[in-house]
Amino acid sequence: MGGHRGLEADVVPGRGIPFHRLLLRSLRSVEPDIHVVLDPIRLSLSVPQAMAWLVWRRPAAIFTTGGYVALPVLLAARVLRIPVVMWDGNVVPGRSVRVTARLAGCLAVTFADTCRALRRSGPCFVTGTPIRDPCGVDRQDARAALGIADDDGLILIFGGSQAVRRFNSAVAAALPRLAERVHVIHVTGAAGYEEAVAGRAALPAGLRSRYRPERFMDDEMTLALAGADLVVGRAGSSTLAEVAAFGLPMVVVPYPHAAGHQRRNAEEMVRAGAARLVEDDAFDAEALLDAAAILERPAERAEMAAAARSLARPGAAAAVAELVLAEALHRPLPDPEHLDAISRGAA
Repeated sequence: MGGHRGLEADVVPGRGIPFHRLLLRSLRSVEPDIHVVLDPIRLSLSVPQAMAWLVWRRPAAIFTTGGYVALPVLLAARVLRIPVVMWDGNVVPGRSVRVTARLAGCLAVTFADTCRALRRSGPCFVTGTPIRDPCGVDRQDARAALGIADDDGLILIFGGSQAVRRFNSAVAAALPRLAERVHVIHVTGAAGYEEAVAGRAALPAGLRSRYRPERFMDDEMTLALAGADLVVGRAGSSTLAEVAAFGLPMVVVPYPHAAGHQRRNAEEMVRAGAARLVEDDAFDAEALLDAAAILERPAERAEMAAAARSLARPGAAAAVAELVLAEALHRPLPDPEHLDAISRGAA
């Protein structure tokens, strides 16, 4: 179940999963407009809508990532006594997550500090962030598919969906010097793609094959991560989890808004020695070239890669699934050490 304006309406049906849309819409801004009046109305109407759907389908359990859109479903689930498992991936949970966490019987989180931040007495398990399976892609096969020689450096640059323009500007300004040193895969977003293609065309003919702009990457992102030597990106939970799972050093540029959640996420990677942090307003062409210089220092790169692997939880999805099944089948919740082993791939 989901709301209007969210990605779920496109992503979920595309995976062959039935999707039910509620009346409410995700909150993205606080500008005073007609929606300031309409959103509370949509929310109140979505509660009986969710109730009717849950009565009709009567699920054995509910899994949620929390937030505003989940509120009607979890309120209805509380009345119907349907068990709820909630996952959150930020060190500092947002306000809507704090509210919805009170309606969940069991929490799964990426960072131990999140349990303390939510200040709840119920069970809270550190599982890591569920990601796509990193185990089926061989590095050499990935680099062959991408057309990268074994001894060439490869940087993967992507800013996610938030403020990607900062990354695109830095790449554009650094591109001639950057392409002389390394291969670059650059996820531009739709708005920046044409400019990036023009930038590639302006490169000397011998360097054009070293720069590959992409609007978006879905399944091919796994190839890019498997073949990369360094990642430059934001500090969203999924990004950090995938970088760690592939044992990659990272230069992380936290998104500066959204209450600073990404900065706290990034600090966990930096503290472990897996990443170098660059502030958003300091990320420019020179900062990008400085990041690329990590590949010229093999000892530093190896230390960062080892630190990243120490944080990896490639089995996080399986660990979360254990919790959902336990709740759905009314079994005792798994032992935390057992879940930890599953999430780290040891079971």
